[in-house]
Amino acid sequence: MKKSNSIALFNQKQIRRIWDENIEEWYLSVVDVVAALTDSANPTDYFKKMRKRDSILHDYIGTNCPQVNMLTETGKTRKTLAGTTKQILRIIQSIPSPKAEPFKLWLAEVADERLNEIQNPELAIDRAMLSYRNLGYSEEWINTRLQSIQFRKELTDEWKRTGVKEGLEYAILTTLMTKEWAGKTIKEYKRHKGLKKENLRDNMTSLELALNILAETSTTELSKTHNPKNLTENKDVAKRGGKIAGDARKSIEAQSGRSVISPKNSKELRITKIDSAKKINI
Repeated sequence: MKKSNSIALFNQKQIRRIWDENIEEWYLSVVDVVAALTDSANPTDYFKKMRKRDSILHDYIGTNCPQVNMLTETGKTRKTLAGTTKQILRIIQSIPSPKAEPFKLWLAEVADERLNEIQNPELAIDRAMLSYRNLGYSEEWINTRLQSIQFRKELTDEWKRTGVKEGLEYAILTTLMTKEWAGKTIKEYKRHKGLKKENLRDNMTSLELALNILAETSTTELSKTHNPKNLTENKDVAKRGGKIAGDARKSIEAQSGRSVISPKNSKELRITKIDSAKKINI
């Protein structure tokens, strides 16, 4: 299976998915779907109880839903129960939720979008932009966030070229780079912003995103120049790339008199229509 990890949003709920190029289908995380439909505090436990109550569903899942590698919120890869559109629709039948019908319509759109994006890659950018607008982010923030996605892809492509393994090794290098520029590990950074499973970049300010971009682009360029041969050499490059952005952060803080690393998260960063109207009236 040739895999392409990504996140889809249903009613602001994140659903992990992987594109299988061989069968041209999305595999969606089953537990994420359950979480989106039930708003359960413990969707894993909810799903276990579903399977116990419904023996037919239990057998169906065991036969049809594979375990595939998906990224966790920490960037690590874990085996995760997943299903195609057909399999997810079967599971939905056993979930009493008013969101079931809207989810089916959403699922049909998700199934088609990847095929359309293959023909026209700009559609992926347009979709991401629309999603962030619907969540209430400013245009300035959205532009910076989309740039960060592009530069992150260039960095992971470079890591792949030098033999870095996707998953754990990506997470190790990202943490080292973040520690150098932000002065915090990813766990410490998320704790500073009051986050748990949320995506850290979606909770950065525009300035934080810009410095993160500087760290990643610097690391990419240094890697191309020095051509590291193993994880140890990549660690050194990641630290050096992060330090370039870290020096910039310290310079900004020295001249502004305040910390660049903000405790703000997406709740404070998003601008509602009401807030926008107030600003116009002022």
